[in-house]
Amino acid sequence: MEQILATARSLDGVLELAPAEGGPYPEIAWGDHFFYYAPDGDVPQNTQPYATIVTKDYPDDTQSRLGDGRWRVNIHVGRKTFVDLLDMEPKDASAPDHAADDVVLPHPVYAALGWVSVVNPGERTLPLVLDLIRSAHEDARTRADRRSQHPSP
Repeated sequence: MEQILATARSLDGVLELAPAEGGPYPEIAWGDHFFYYAPDGDVPQNTQPYATIVTKDYPDDTQSRLGDGRWRVNIHVGRKTFVDLLDMEPKDASAPDHAADDVVLPHPVYAALGWVSVVNPGERTLPLVLDLIRSAHEDARTRADRRSQHPSP
């Protein structure tokens, strides 16, 4: 996880939320990491993170069987990259085992929105995961720049 965190933290304009005990975020999020493109340091409004690391199951997301040393990186890759990686449309995505280690899989909840996930990235997937995080960051930057040029009323 440290190499993923170091790569994500090194990106220009990144904002990492890492909820911890005593902070303003709910207990369920403690120990997790959420990455945004936010060069001003403010959490963007009406924008989801482009990548997350979760360390435990959430009530609506238990298929990866996280916890006890199992964690998952989630990355918004968009439709084209999703299809290139998994050879299926995001809206049709399924996986035989969302708990498989070191395999790029459709996100168990957000696949239809172009998200992939990897449980315990390792030798097979770590280089790809790092590249996907860099690309997701750049995509988030592009969206933010576009929004700033055409603000909504």
